[in-house]
Order: sequence, then C-alpha cells, then structure tokens
Amino acid sequence: MRRASELPPDTAANRKTATRADLLDAVYASCPALSRAQAKQIFEMTLEEISDALVRGETVKLRSFGLFLVRAKRQRIGRNPRTGVEVPITPRRVLTFKPSPVLCATVTGVAPEEEPDKGGQT
Repeated sequence: MRRASELPPDTAANRKTATRADLLDAVYASCPALSRAQAKQIFEMTLEEISDALVRGETVKLRSFGLFLVRAKRQRIGRNPRTGVEVPITPRRVLTFKPSPVLCATVTGVAPEEEPDKGGQT
C-alpha cells in the first residue's frame, strides 16, 4: 500500500479545483469590453438558466461540452451492507452528466473530433 508521500503527482490532492470565482474571472478576462459587474451578471444568468431548465426536467446540451439531464429513478429495495437489512429507497430525480466526445478527447489528450452538426443548430 502506498503512503501519502509516495502518491503520484497527478492525484486529487495536487489538482486545483475550478471555482465559481475562477470561472467568473475567466469570463471577465476573455471579454475586456465588459465590466466585472456585467461579466458577473452574464455568468450568474447563464448558471441560473441552466439550473432552471434542469429543475423543469429539461435536458441541457452544450455542444462540444456535454449533456446534463435529470433522470427519474423508481422506488427499489436496497440493502444495508453492514447489517444486511432490506430498506426501501424512495423514488427520486438524479442529475447526470454525459461528456461530449470532444470534451473526452480534450481531457485525455487525444486530438478532438468535432461533433457532427444535427439540424443546423448552434
């Protein structure tokens, strides 16, 4: 078993997490004509619209990024792994994300292939 000091350099402890503030700064830096307040307003409106669409049960597709969707899971019987007692798991909605092939290729370092354009939407 490895000790913490022997972990490879690409571990979760060594990676930076992109925060809301980091993303906002990136929007602000990429649009020099916008004030910081305008960039924040656009960023917040975008996140709010995505959230609202998911709450309504709509699928959110961001081309070359991925697909967010809400799935309805039915009631089922689960089992407590420690005691073995059966427990009913109530029906619920879960949020899932399916990365696009372009995002997967970018993350893995493979040359990304552009997704085929279906229906001429941008």
